[in-house]
This record gives sequence, C-alpha cells and structure tokens, in this order.
Amino acid sequence: MKLEQGKFPSPHELENDFNDFLSKKYGGSVKVGSIFPAPKSDDLDDQAQPIKKKPLDIKFDHKPEELEAYLNKYVIKQEDAKEVLATKICTHFHRIRLKSNQDTIGNVKNNVLLIGPTGVGKTYLIKLIAAKIGVPFVKGDATKFSETGYVGGDVEQLVRDLVHEAEGDIELAQYGIIYIDEIDKIASSNSSVGPDVSRTGVQRNLLKLMEETDVDLKVPHDLASQLEAAMKFQKTGKMEQKKVNTRNILFIVSGVFEHLEDIIHKRLNKQKIGFGSQLKDDSEQTADCLKEVKSEDLIEFGFESEFIGRLPVVAVLDYLKADDLYQILLNPNCSVIVSKKRDFKAYDIDIKFESEALREIAQRASEEKTGARGLVSAIERVLLKFEKKLPSTDIKRLVVSKDIVLNPVEELNKILANPNDKAIQLAYNRLLEEEKNVLKNNVCEYEKQFNSHHVTQIKFNPPTVTLIVDSAIARDTKV
Repeated sequence: MKLEQGKFPSPHELENDFNDFLSKKYGGSVKVGSIFPAPKSDDLDDQAQPIKKKPLDIKFDHKPEELEAYLNKYVIKQEDAKEVLATKICTHFHRIRLKSNQDTIGNVKNNVLLIGPTGVGKTYLIKLIAAKIGVPFVKGDATKFSETGYVGGDVEQLVRDLVHEAEGDIELAQYGIIYIDEIDKIASSNSSVGPDVSRTGVQRNLLKLMEETDVDLKVPHDLASQLEAAMKFQKTGKMEQKKVNTRNILFIVSGVFEHLEDIIHKRLNKQKIGFGSQLKDDSEQTADCLKEVKSEDLIEFGFESEFIGRLPVVAVLDYLKADDLYQILLNPNCSVIVSKKRDFKAYDIDIKFESEALREIAQRASEEKTGARGLVSAIERVLLKFEKKLPSTDIKRLVVSKDIVLNPVEELNKILANPNDKAIQLAYNRLLEEEKNVLKNNVCEYEKQFNSHHVTQIKFNPPTVTLIVDSAIARDTKV
C-alpha cells in the first residue's frame, strides 16, 4: 500500500497492509481477522466538529541589552555573536507578541547561521538563551539526517522532539527553538560523478521546516504509530491527526565550515603573496576572513540558494587564544571549574585554584586546538591522581598551584607526606578571601542592575552583603 503524503490509512487499508506483511514473512497460512469494528455513527458526527484553540499567550519581556548582559556573565569574548543572538532572538519573540499571525507581508523569520571553529561556545550560547527565556529547545546534528528518513534521521523528527520537550504542549512547541549543529556537513560535494543528491535533499527538507509547514506528529512509516491511532479510532471513531506548524519556530544552525575561507580568499583576491604577507597566525587570519562571508560564498560551498535565503542572519565566532581560555577559567560561572569543584566536593574536599595554575592550564589547552573543550582534558590530566588518592586520606583542602600543574605526581607525594603544611593553609585562606571579594562585587553589581530596571529599589548594607557571601561560601564549601 502506498500512502499519499499527509494521508493516514483507514483501518481497512491498515488491516490489508498488515496481512500482506504477515504473508510475506510467514507465508499465506498466517492471517488475522478484522480487529477494527465500524465506528458508531454518533462518533462520526462528533469528528466533524473542529476544536477551536485559543492562541498561546507569550509572556516575553526581555530586552536585547538585558539578554546580552546575561550572556556576558557566562561567555568570554564572542561579542559579535552575543549581540546578534540577543537582538534577533528578542526581536523574534517580541514580534510574536504582536499577534500579527494573519499578516502575509513583513513576516520574515530571522533564522540565524553561526560560523566558527569547534569549542568556541556555539552550542553553549544557544543553551543559555533557551534556558533564560524558558521556551522548548531541541539540539540536533545535521549529519544524522537523510532525505528519505529511512536511512538516517527524518528532519521532521526535530519538530516532534520539540513537542516532547514541551511535555506534549503543541501550542508551546510552536514557539520553540531548534538548533542544528554541523550544518556544513550537508553541503553538496559536487563530486566528479555529479552533485550530492542526498545532501541537497536534506537541505530542501530543512527548507520546508524553516519557512513554514505542518508536521504530523505521527510518523507515516511507523507501524506502531499507525496501530496506536487505529486503536484510538476503534474506541472513539475519530481519526485524530495532530500537526505542528513551524511558522514561529526559530531555527539556529551552526558549523565549522572548514575551507570556507579559501572560497572567500578567492573572491576577495587575498591569497598569500610575497614575503611577510602572513602577519597574523593562521587562526586569526581565518577568523578575519570568515567575517567577510557572503551568500555567494556559502552557495559555492555547496548550499542551495533557497536554503541560504532562509538564513538571513549570520554571525562569525572568534577563535579562542590562551588568554581567552584563561579568562574563561577565571569566570566565577566557568562550568569547567565548577564541575571540578563538585567532583572533589563529592568526597568532602574543598579545592581552589591559584591564578598561575589556571594560566598554565589555559596554555596547555590552547595547544590542543579544540577551543574551550581542551580545558576539560587539561585539568583532568593534572588532577586525576589527586581525585583518586585524596578521598582515602583525611585531607579536606587542596590548593592547585602552578607546581602541581607542572609536576602533579611529585607534588601529590609532598602533600601526602605533609598533609598539615602551613603554607597550604595560608594559600587556601588567601584564595578564600579573594573569592569572597569577587562575590561581594557580584552582589553589588546585581544591586545596581536591579535598581536600574525596577521602580522598587533595594539597598544591601555591608552586614547584609557579608551575610549573603558567607552563605554562598558555606553552601559551596564542606570542611
């Protein structure tokens, strides 16, 4: 039985199709009788009555500068990307609040394309924004999709996943964010045997979603979904087809786009010529070049012009150097440091890092050329033996110094031989005071930001600030 697109089989068609399957699998001797009695006439009458739903009331009051300031607390560098994302995402949701869904003119959706190397914060930025504004968020990798959906994933599954993230609320899902990473991997290769049709097909399928289409929540070729719907039809006499409209779903895609700079160089006629032409390192030169990207470069890279046309907003993320990675580690909200502190806190051990140790870790991570991802492996290589050995001792405080980063095994043996070293205690107390000062500054900064945006003013006196800081320290420290 061949289904027309968007058409659900009747119980009789489903029964015949199921019997054909059994016959091919086990021979003609195996067959099932009718399991779907005819629905009642009154149920059929009810089916003709459409259910009217009220539009979802979107409560979104964030301003672009407020969202950008929020991102600045967690993400180092990437000013252009933060500005673009904060502005266009805020504008997108404020336009939804206008309730102008009946307008056919001026309803261009500002889907975003992010270009940047691995480990510079593309995914992290989108996750922070989705968590802040409280809308359903789904992340997918373009490499798992295929044109048909039978081999690989079906692009429409992203929309179904969005409904799942919205806990089944279809109306809420229709205002979510879909983020697709590695989008550069579906660019057509245009090999010697012809264009890459499968990748082009995925682009066209995504194009429908990014523009506007209705996605059926029931997968057409999923036998389990068909049986479930048929059973519901048996009970109610209603053939329910739930659909999700993608009109207001914001799409953000990203990729590394390796060798895209060569295409831009060719267009700009900026090939390396003569002595002394390479005044910057390769990563910095590539980043500067990518900021000159145009639609024609992306089309030559292997994308359909219609696909690029649905991504009108482009942001290029910068490479992260050793100093940038160091600033990430210094950030009180650094997920790498917070995670490592929790690892040791699980054993009742409080760990603190000296600034010179963090700088050495950042330098080692930069040599791996994987951006911020290199920070995790750099720290793990230093502290793995400490994490294994210290839980078996009575040591409850650890100060990570530059010497520990340079010679972890030797320094671990020194600590084990002299666990009550006064120098370690003095270093710990100094770092604790520095941490308190940072928290005090953060509390005062929060006070200023709150008072600048609210009529009701707050005022933290010095004892209150000290109490807040001490509570935060006590919560994060077990000794």
